[in-house]
Amino acid sequence: MIKRNLEVLLVHKLKKSPAVAILGPRQVGKTTLAKHLNTDEQRSVYLDMENPIDQNKLQDAFSYLTSHENDRVIIDEIQLMPALFSILRPLIDAKRTPGRFILLGSASPSLVKGVSETLAGRIAYTELTPIGITEVSSVLDYRMNWFRGGFPEAFLAENNGYAIEWLNDFIRSYVERDLALLFGVALSPVLLRNFWSMLAHSNGNLLNTEVFARSLGVSATTVTRYLDFLEGGYMVRRLQPWFVNAKKRLIKSPKTYIRDTGILHRLLNIANQEDLFGHPGVGGSWEGYVVEQIFQAKPDHLDLFFYRTQAGAECDLLLVEGVRPRACIEIKLSNAPVVSKGFLNCIADLEPESSFIITPQSETYISTQDVVIISISSFIETRLNSF
Repeated sequence: MIKRNLEVLLVHKLKKSPAVAILGPRQVGKTTLAKHLNTDEQRSVYLDMENPIDQNKLQDAFSYLTSHENDRVIIDEIQLMPALFSILRPLIDAKRTPGRFILLGSASPSLVKGVSETLAGRIAYTELTPIGITEVSSVLDYRMNWFRGGFPEAFLAENNGYAIEWLNDFIRSYVERDLALLFGVALSPVLLRNFWSMLAHSNGNLLNTEVFARSLGVSATTVTRYLDFLEGGYMVRRLQPWFVNAKKRLIKSPKTYIRDTGILHRLLNIANQEDLFGHPGVGGSWEGYVVEQIFQAKPDHLDLFFYRTQAGAECDLLLVEGVRPRACIEIKLSNAPVVSKGFLNCIADLEPESSFIITPQSETYISTQDVVIISISSFIETRLNSF
């Protein structure tokens, strides 16, 4: 088992809060991690809301959970039984034992809605992401993490063939069943698969719902609805533009990324790392990988945006604290990058404290334009937490 970075934070929160929510996509390892956190001193009970037997145990949920008031109760896929939230509130108020409940959820909007209505002040949130570069540096080369993505079954597969097979099954399951089940809505599998593939082919580009709508033969509202579901299921990330207090004509559409690059590469039908480097989408793939790794590792006080003006100033990633740009970042696949004019214009516009070009494996050095050239691993390990 790869030790997850989230484990330290979870142990801390379980000592403070009566309920802890672990959010994240299906098959990312939430259940494995939750069970791994159990100690010999505390008995645990595991309930899966997709299991009819466990659902029957909770026909009288108040009585059942009261009978386990001295145990740690792990409830998986809790968003499938939202009525539990109103039952957990009085149980927690009656006995606020730290770490009493661990709630696992794969659909953020449903889970957050239930918690916000009934468990405010009683629960701590965490998100378990796919395995990232800081968790594999001592296990496997980062290139494997980039190509296969971070879902444990794919990343740790015996070979690429097994990884591809698992990812194909995962995508098919999400399209045909999981996403509709998570949100309790009817979705068209064909439309969802086509839309997901189109997002993959425009990975890292500006979102244009009208273009997607015309290509799919649906309304822009439907496109936005499907995008909301993919984002709520932790499959897609929208990166918003930065335009606070700017006087220039700015791009105001978000950029979209497939969060896991293993899924991205399956949607693009890329079979191996050699094919990846020959694919026209390799630059967008690397950009998305870096963006996701920084999202996973960033301190809470930093927000992430991109910046682009119609005059050509651009940076792929902007680290912001409050309303203050802290760092401008350009992401390059080359280990000997050239500082672009658009990036220098961005630096002149925003006047950040620092500016970086992030590469796969370059040595750290400063360019003649005072831009720090640095690898993704070094940036996360030595720079990200200094802001």
